[in-house]
Amino acid sequence: MTILSEAGRGRIAPLGFLFLAIASVGWGLNFPIMKQLLSEVPPLSSRGLAGLVGAAALALIAHHRGQRLTVPKPLWGRLILVSMLNIGGWVAFMGLALVWLKASDAAVLAITIPVWVALLAWPLLGETVSVVRGLALLVALTGICVLLGGGGISVSLEKLPGILFALAGAIGVAFGTVLTKRFPLTLQPIALTAWQVGIGCVPVVIVGLAIEQPHFAALSPRGWASMAYLTFVQFCVCYVCWFAALERLPAATASIGTLLVPVVGVLAAAAMLAEPIGLRELLALAVTLGGVALALRH
Repeated sequence: MTILSEAGRGRIAPLGFLFLAIASVGWGLNFPIMKQLLSEVPPLSSRGLAGLVGAAALALIAHHRGQRLTVPKPLWGRLILVSMLNIGGWVAFMGLALVWLKASDAAVLAITIPVWVALLAWPLLGETVSVVRGLALLVALTGICVLLGGGGISVSLEKLPGILFALAGAIGVAFGTVLTKRFPLTLQPIALTAWQVGIGCVPVVIVGLAIEQPHFAALSPRGWASMAYLTFVQFCVCYVCWFAALERLPAATASIGTLLVPVVGVLAAAAMLAEPIGLRELLALAVTLGGVALALRH
C-alpha cells in the first residue's frame, strides 16, 4: 500500500465508495496472506518477484486505458528516488517486519503513514505543525507503545526488529509522498504506479535472490494462491480501484476511508491465522487509528 498524491475532484459518486472498499479490504487482507506465505518462501524474493509481475500487469492496464508509459528524461532521477522510498522500502521492510511481528501488529503500524507525512511536511514543504498534528503524532506513538509493551520486556525486545522495520517502511512511504508533493511526477496515475512498482522491486529481487534461498517449485497450492493474490490483487486490482475511487471521491474522503485497512488486517489475521484479539490489540488499533484520523483531518 502506498499513499499517492492524485487528488479526487468533482462531486462524490456512490460508486467511488465501492471502489474504495475493494481497495481497502484488499490491502487489509494482504497482511495475513503475506504472513502465511512466509512459512513457505522468504520475504524479499517473494515480494519482489510479485511486484515485478504486478508492475508488468499494471503497465498493460495503463496501455489499455490509453495512458502514456514514456518518462521524460528530467523526471527519471526523482522517479527512481521516489520509487525506492514508496515501493522498494515498503516491500522490503514490511516483508522483513512480518518475520518478527504478527500480521495484525504490522497492519496497525502500516497505517501510521499519514502521521509521518504530516510530520515530514514541516521541514520539507514548510507546512506548519499545528497543535492538532502534534497531538496526532503523540496519539499514534502511544498506540505503537501499546504494541511494543505487550507481553513483558522479553517479548517486546523480540518484536523490536519487526517494529523498527515496519516503521522504516511507513516513514519511507511518507518521505516519498512528501517528495512527490514537492516535486510532482507528471505521469498518469496507473502508468506512474507501474513504473514505481517495477523500479522499486528490482533491487528487492536482486538482494533477495542473492541472500535468500527461495524454492518456488516447492510452493503448495495455498502458497501459489498467496503469490497470485500478492501479485494481481495487491498491486493490480487494489491500485486500479484506488484510482477509480479518487476519480469519484475527494482525496480527503478516500484517505480517511483507508482507515479500514488495519481493521480488516486485524480481523483477517484473527480469522486466517488464529491470531488472538485481546484488549491490548484493540486498544493499540483504536489509539493508532485515532491519531491517524487527527492527522488526516488537519
